[in-house]
Amino acid sequence: MRQRNGAYNSNNRSMSKKNRCGEVFPSRICTLNLLLVLGSSLFCGGLANFGKEQKYNLRQVHVNSLLLLLGLLCHTVPLMFQCAFSSGSLAADPTLEISRLSGIIMLAAYGSYLFFQLKTLRLPSVPQNQNEEEVDDDEKEDAVVGYWSAFVWLAGLTALIALLSEYVVDAIEGASYSWGLSVEFISIILLPIVGNATEHASALIFAYRNKLDISLGVALGSATQISMFVVPLNVAVAWIVGIEMDLDFKLLGTACLAFAVVITSFALQDGTSHYMKGLILMLCYIVIAASFFAIRLHPKPSSVSIGAKTPPGRMLEA
Repeated sequence: MRQRNGAYNSNNRSMSKKNRCGEVFPSRICTLNLLLVLGSSLFCGGLANFGKEQKYNLRQVHVNSLLLLLGLLCHTVPLMFQCAFSSGSLAADPTLEISRLSGIIMLAAYGSYLFFQLKTLRLPSVPQNQNEEEVDDDEKEDAVVGYWSAFVWLAGLTALIALLSEYVVDAIEGASYSWGLSVEFISIILLPIVGNATEHASALIFAYRNKLDISLGVALGSATQISMFVVPLNVAVAWIVGIEMDLDFKLLGTACLAFAVVITSFALQDGTSHYMKGLILMLCYIVIAASFFAIRLHPKPSSVSIGAKTPPGRMLEA
């Protein structure tokens, strides 16, 4: 039914945003930052510097990998509780309390990570070669814009994106109906590619210039920020305003996040890079994208008349 009263519309809208937020956040981490952005950067960097040994600093990679694994644990515990205990075996559902406690721990871990990055960890430049390439990598580049100009541009574009995101959320369901695609595929695969275009381009440019430390910092740093800061911050803000938002990302979202974190950690454990690693990560991204593309919602029996056929791929409103 398409006509609803105002109270039901408001409640349905808030619950829809909650569920969509829970699906988009972990899937965006695994599909874009860890698999697509990092994979395409390693692939293009390996082809552009074919025949050269590409190295990067392992200390930064290990710290980000540990934080991603901690975030994966916090995202997995609510799902494990639901799988381990039946609905009637516990007096109350502890998913919300565990999610809020995990969110506080994740925010504390991210704050410690920032302190470690700024005060403790001093990353020296990793020499790519012992000859002239080391000198080329250490050359300073002239700044295109000043500090305050960059700050004003960043603040203005952030406000503009925040405004446009509201219109995107309102139009995404209508686009799924008209295009015959699921909301999950549009919000997880299509929209983040456009929204992360600048981040993706910068990672590719630095990988092309054989500066993998910066390229890995863009991809892994962004994934760590989303997993350890943005997601628990949303849970905390929802807790403050009285919305019950947890870290239960369902089986598909949690499994995609787990495989992405584990595969990325294995790919970056030796400190060297080549195009084959990037190709494997991109293939993993294609597999996950195909899984979300295959999501279809079956219509309710009461909403479909006998003998009527539903067009393939059409999303029916519950």
